[in-house]
Amino acid sequence: MSITDRDLVIKAAEAGAAIVRSHYGSSLTRFEKSAGDFATTADIEAERAILDVLHAARPDDLVVGEESGRTGTGGNGRIWLVDPLCGTLNYAVHNMLVSVNVALRTGTQVGVAASADPFTDEVFWTDGAGAHVRHGGADERLAPSAASRLVDINLDPPFPNERVFRAARLLADQGFIRQFRPRVVSTTLAVAWVAAGRRAAYVTDGHLSDSVHFAAGIALCQAAGCVVTGIDGQPLHTGAGGLVAAADEQTHAALLTLVGNQRASRD
Repeated sequence: MSITDRDLVIKAAEAGAAIVRSHYGSSLTRFEKSAGDFATTADIEAERAILDVLHAARPDDLVVGEESGRTGTGGNGRIWLVDPLCGTLNYAVHNMLVSVNVALRTGTQVGVAASADPFTDEVFWTDGAGAHVRHGGADERLAPSAASRLVDINLDPPFPNERVFRAARLLADQGFIRQFRPRVVSTTLAVAWVAAGRRAAYVTDGHLSDSVHFAAGIALCQAAGCVVTGIDGQPLHTGAGGLVAAADEQTHAALLTLVGNQRASRD
């Protein structure tokens, strides 16, 4: 291998980010998917650029892209998970809150991952041993912090646990309002922000195993030392699923209590 997985994931994310940046503000063709969801020309071309980088360097690896599905030969236990433009709804109305996510699962673990912000020229990356942000060619280690009290809540469907948990109810919870300051970003760039200390936590429902949207952000948070579990505090991708990624134990515990209050009120 002439390029390390760490350098490759950064290169792939940067390739996608360059395409996303180049199309920003232009008239974009929309490709309808389902239930109001769509891709744009930028999504398609960014994914193609990422896949070109990955297939050229790792022809024997399997790649799963949000738009193109599974490509490559596979069979070696290495799977790249690609979300070429997370925040398409934002992007389509000329909002810059988007990210480009690339992650590598080897066996059962996602270790190498990157989330690129096309408009700040930042790439949040991990090699599994630590988490960093690259800007202007320099790398800085990520340091989670709950000082801001800003917590992003994902309001997008699906809601597999809606009988006992809904993000919208959490936003209206008086205990939540007293302790935290809610934000709704609608891009998984916000998960990387938890690792970087720009958010205190992130909460979402859903089944996230092998998610092209969340794999990179989760890997970043874990490598940075965040507390990362499902919405009931269980290990990721078990039980009810979902995600609570918090900068520290105190913030994580407070959010689990608030989530648990919803379940208790419906039992």
